[in-house]
Amino acid sequence: MDFIEKLKSFEIPTCLRVCAGTDGSVTFLLEIMTRYQTAVVTEFQHIIPADERMAEIFEVKVGADINERVVTLMSGDIPHVYARSLSAIEKMPEGVKCDMMKADIPIGRILRDHNIETRRDFEGIELIEDEPLFGADTVLSRSYRIVHHNGVLMWINERFPVDSRWEL
Repeated sequence: MDFIEKLKSFEIPTCLRVCAGTDGSVTFLLEIMTRYQTAVVTEFQHIIPADERMAEIFEVKVGADINERVVTLMSGDIPHVYARSLSAIEKMPEGVKCDMMKADIPIGRILRDHNIETRRDFEGIELIEDEPLFGADTVLSRSYRIVHHNGVLMWINERFPVDSRWEL
């Protein structure tokens, strides 16, 4: 079953389905839906060496510098998304690299501010029952790649709590 068909099969709130199905900025959609500025709260960010899987995703050598960033997207005082991103330092355009290291800037805004044309290639989506998030027992997890000039610029996994916070 492909990504969209699988997403449509889930019994989840419509606003969550929209955020999980977008090939655009989740931050922007959250601001529209909640009417609050969406804050990016960085849990941690550091440079790690590429393992074999990362090297394959980014077409870099094993051991190349990979920026790993984990953030929570907050609208008002409510956490909506837990996101982990990986990006190969050597593949980033210079201005994007600088802004990514500043941490609390949404990825969509960074790409837009630098006029970087990208597409998002969805990898997978699933409902997870045994890993609570932000007080919710069920979590929707999706992974995708941000592609720029036919190369992978970033790999992202986003996790959304499945509960009433999406009934907007």
